[in-house]
Amino acid sequence: MTSVEAVTSALEKLGIKPSAMVEHDAAMTVEAGLQAIEGKCPGVFVKNLVVRDKKAGLFLLSVRHDAKVDMKALPQLLGVSGGNFRMADSALMTEKLGVAQGSVTPLAVMNDTEGAVRLVLDKTLVADGATVALHPCTNTRTCSISGAELLAFVNSHGHEPLLADFAAAAAGNGNGGGGGGGGGAAKPKEGGKPKEGGKAKAAGGGGPTKGAGKKENASEKGIEYTKAGNLPKWYEQVIVKSEMIEFYDISGCYILRPWSFSIWEAIKDFLDAKIKTVGVTNCYFPMFVSEAKLQAEKDHIEDFAPEVAWVTKSGDGDLNEPIAIRPTSETIMYPAFRSWIHSHRDLPIKLNQWCNVVRWEFKHPTPFLRTREFLWQEGHTAHATKEEADVEVLQILEFYAAVYEELLAVPVIKGRKTEKEKFAGGDYTTTVEAFIPAAGRAIQGATSHGLGQNFGKMFRIEFEGADGKKAIPWQNSWGLTTRTLGVMVMVHGDDKGLVLPPRVAPLQAVIVPITMKDVDEGAQLKTCGEIAAALREAGVRVHVDDRSNYNPGWKYSYWELKGVPLRLELGPKDMAKQQIRVVRRDTNDKEDVPLSILPQKAALLLVQMQHEMLARARQTRDSYVAQALTWEDFMAKIGAGNLVLTPYCNEKEFEELVKKRSKEEALAAAGEEAEDDRAAISLAVKTLCIPYEAPPLPDGTPCFISGKPAVCWTLWGRSY
Repeated sequence: MTSVEAVTSALEKLGIKPSAMVEHDAAMTVEAGLQAIEGKCPGVFVKNLVVRDKKAGLFLLSVRHDAKVDMKALPQLLGVSGGNFRMADSALMTEKLGVAQGSVTPLAVMNDTEGAVRLVLDKTLVADGATVALHPCTNTRTCSISGAELLAFVNSHGHEPLLADFAAAAAGNGNGGGGGGGGGAAKPKEGGKPKEGGKAKAAGGGGPTKGAGKKENASEKGIEYTKAGNLPKWYEQVIVKSEMIEFYDISGCYILRPWSFSIWEAIKDFLDAKIKTVGVTNCYFPMFVSEAKLQAEKDHIEDFAPEVAWVTKSGDGDLNEPIAIRPTSETIMYPAFRSWIHSHRDLPIKLNQWCNVVRWEFKHPTPFLRTREFLWQEGHTAHATKEEADVEVLQILEFYAAVYEELLAVPVIKGRKTEKEKFAGGDYTTTVEAFIPAAGRAIQGATSHGLGQNFGKMFRIEFEGADGKKAIPWQNSWGLTTRTLGVMVMVHGDDKGLVLPPRVAPLQAVIVPITMKDVDEGAQLKTCGEIAAALREAGVRVHVDDRSNYNPGWKYSYWELKGVPLRLELGPKDMAKQQIRVVRRDTNDKEDVPLSILPQKAALLLVQMQHEMLARARQTRDSYVAQALTWEDFMAKIGAGNLVLTPYCNEKEFEELVKKRSKEEALAAAGEEAEDDRAAISLAVKTLCIPYEAPPLPDGTPCFISGKPAVCWTLWGRSY
């Protein structure tokens, strides 16, 4: 049998240190295990079943302790045609996994060197921010590690798991297969039941059924849906109940409440300082543009035309000509550039404006991610040489990556868009691409465009060079929007609500006094005030929740929902011991800290939390990046919710073919005829970027779709 020491040694080799390791009496049942670790071991307790089918072989199912496993639903869930699953006997379990009955754990795959057992993980166990409690191959111990660490461990031992939605399967809504190792798994259904003539609505790659993912006996004041079980409902509740968003009576427009606007201000301050280091200055241009100017660059405006909102009336009368509300500002700003640029001495011009934009999309809007009005910054610059312009494009891209990774703790992939996906009217587009593991979809984070001389020619912008000759400037444009907030929420949030990275959290710590009878509340509040003052002196944004009409438990839930990084609990015993209990929002780790060192400890924890949130998110994202050399392997890995890197010939016609074939195959698998045109997201797979960091491409490698010689690695995925 495998020893605890062998398991901890294997974990340590991967840099994994359990956040808790509890020794207890042998726990032969789930109930006994839960009782043994109550209040001692954080995370979701893992229930394990080893099942077998004569043809399909052995499967280890690791699920939430409260999950229902329907043996009749397993064939469809696991993609085994005509399977007849039964529980495996203990002798076979011990032979293949090296553990005794009652000690089964997903960590036991370290003993399955022959790959005889297929690991299936409940997708909620490895959702963003998840922590799991499991046996280290013996039922006299339980340890806690993150879901991302569990994924890293099993993958390192050659067991790429199938991630399955057991909750959906138990609810009877069909195939619950999810992200993770695709090989041999059934393709997840990409759509729900046909609506209005068999059109599939592609919300979230198929969208959960009504009521899916709803927690039992959940309070209406909290989050009623799980992130893994019903991502759209979860997201809507998180952003509303955390007081980020209020819905408005015009579809696609939303009220940004102070909690979200404060985060946007943190992003604005950070990026504004960055762009000013390279000589960019802020300005403001009108939001209205005449039809003549808007149509001046037809190639550029073609992509925006269906989304342009027009003002046609003033009071009761019609305007002489319609006026557009800016969808972007090239056609507004560049006529002014023509007036300002005459000589090489006038260059470079580097302008940025923080403003709003209106794009009247008809597709289903989603707060932050796809809205009809949004806030952004747009930079517009003009340069004397192409080399100077190209340098700036990449400088700005690095700034955008820093917003996501340094501020929001969200990993991104930097790359260049294909010709098909580049900004209309530009020479080339660079991008930072984020990934939402819970949806299995990528999302474009921000773009920096090299416009070349196209707009200069269109708007007749010329300057006299140092050699006395007329020349056209090289221009760039670049932008980042409030979409950043939605990405942050979806990457880090959990079933309790927001989980905010400390650097952007409006409040980094909240102090909750625990009041009791016969306690001097005045003295307690005075101590809270002194603690808050010391923390502010150390640069920590802190608030004392001294509301007397709510009990401490209610306050804990409220601030957890809002995602405040640290909760500080001060009770009578803490005051007597001159200490305070510190609870981390991301891991729920608790620590009693002496008041004398609290400012330093809190500051250190915030830095540590910021770093660890990015590391966990990157580890999770990386587990969803796969390579494929053939179409069949490509579609299997896409179906498993991955981003897929392929060798590609980089020809437009084959990019169109991939979109067409991938959508057709997804619809066929779902038994649908067509997508709903109103769907916000598509079943089609598209190129995300040609990554700047990619493995070497051996000469002669064929393109996965055309068979022609590949010229680059290209990243593909379903996208928001």
